[in-house]
Amino acid sequence: MTFFEELQKQRWDDHRYYHHNRINQCLHLLSACCFLVSYGLVFFHPAAAALVGWLLAMVLRQTGHFFFEPKTYDQVNDASHDYKESVKVGYNLNRKVVLLSIWAATPLVLYLNPDLSGLLTPATDLEGFISNTALVWLFIGMGAVLFRTLHLFKLMGLQSGLVWMTKIITDPLHDIKIYQKAPHYILKGEMYDNMEDWYDDLPLDNQV
Repeated sequence: MTFFEELQKQRWDDHRYYHHNRINQCLHLLSACCFLVSYGLVFFHPAAAALVGWLLAMVLRQTGHFFFEPKTYDQVNDASHDYKESVKVGYNLNRKVVLLSIWAATPLVLYLNPDLSGLLTPATDLEGFISNTALVWLFIGMGAVLFRTLHLFKLMGLQSGLVWMTKIITDPLHDIKIYQKAPHYILKGEMYDNMEDWYDDLPLDNQV
């Protein structure tokens, strides 16, 4: 596959396997908007960008995955939850638990080790503590993307790793494009996506 064909395939697999629930899609839509705000802030106020990215965008996004997305057998794709977790290119639920645990432990680590072994200027007030926490969160987020990209280089090859990194960075724009109608479907009483709209638009080589 070319780079863009593989990008399309990774996006399709991510959508069809992990975004059946319309509430999950709505939360991804809100998360995407928050991530775009975070992207804009990172150039002017990195700490604020991290706070928006983690406390709003990531919490909304992962709430959809952990609490609303069904874990039962996937009749649409004829796949079990365990199978989907095993073939997940990026962070599956188990990997997300590890990442989110590191994120949640950051304030406690900084409370016990304010200068992070010489990497930070110790905070002298609450505002400084929040700022230092946010900066560590920013590097955790960037590090998580870089770590998985490098890991995919080894597992799947250079192109697949770069494709996944591109997908992750551009997910906010793509999520807004494909999930903008999710609130409308919920108001109609449709709680699950049958994937037909995407499936009909895919090249035959990518259909299953």
